[in-house]
Amino acid sequence: MQNYNLGFISNEDIFNHVKETVSKYRYNINLSSFNSNIIDPIKLTFDSKIYNQTMKQTIENECIRQIDKTNSNNIGYFHQNIFKYANNGWQVPKNGADDSFDVTNHEKHIFCEIKNKHNTMNSSSSQKTYIRMQDKILRDDKATCYLVEVIAKRSQDIVWANKVDGQNFAHERIRRISIDKFYDMVFDQKNAFFKLCQSLPEIIDDVISEAEIEKSSNTVFDELNEISPDTLKGLYILAFRTYEGFDEL
Repeated sequence: MQNYNLGFISNEDIFNHVKETVSKYRYNINLSSFNSNIIDPIKLTFDSKIYNQTMKQTIENECIRQIDKTNSNNIGYFHQNIFKYANNGWQVPKNGADDSFDVTNHEKHIFCEIKNKHNTMNSSSSQKTYIRMQDKILRDDKATCYLVEVIAKRSQDIVWANKVDGQNFAHERIRRISIDKFYDMVFDQKNAFFKLCQSLPEIIDDVISEAEIEKSSNTVFDELNEISPDTLKGLYILAFRTYEGFDEL
């Protein structure tokens, strides 16, 4: 085992955490998963024509987008679950447990929601999170709630001012904090997040050199061809097969 010189997490723990994240990566897509939310052939038709692509190119781009979305969720797993190695009361509750907070420390009365980007929450999601934090500090007068942002506009630890049902709110114990400041808080080590970012490429290389990486597989086109040799027609049949007139395709 190499020495990554992080200090705040053991070499074995960070290696295994990266390994677990890599193992969750998605390499395969088939027609069933491609159409799991019912693909929109009208949008794909617009995309193909407007961007001067073949339908195959447009579908390939949609496959890549879907795989990337899954992998982005896996990076969310990486960001959240690294804190289970912190000890000193820090916990990563299972989904839905502990009032649905992502990271908690009951000894310190700290409750956190982790978001990858500062702008990933829409207004409704933002209000819902803020109301949950308001409820927490009402029920626990020692609690501090944090919205932890991995990619924030700047390094910060500030009051989270938010609008709920048209009314402005701000409370000293409901805060927005960038991931670097949060690492400092959790691991009690200056520049801990910076050290991780520096070492991460090497750790990933070490994991990949040891792991058996799946070969990518995309069977969407072959399965569409079984529906119809015309790819676009196959998409319309897939989405609208029960609609009037489409049984004539």
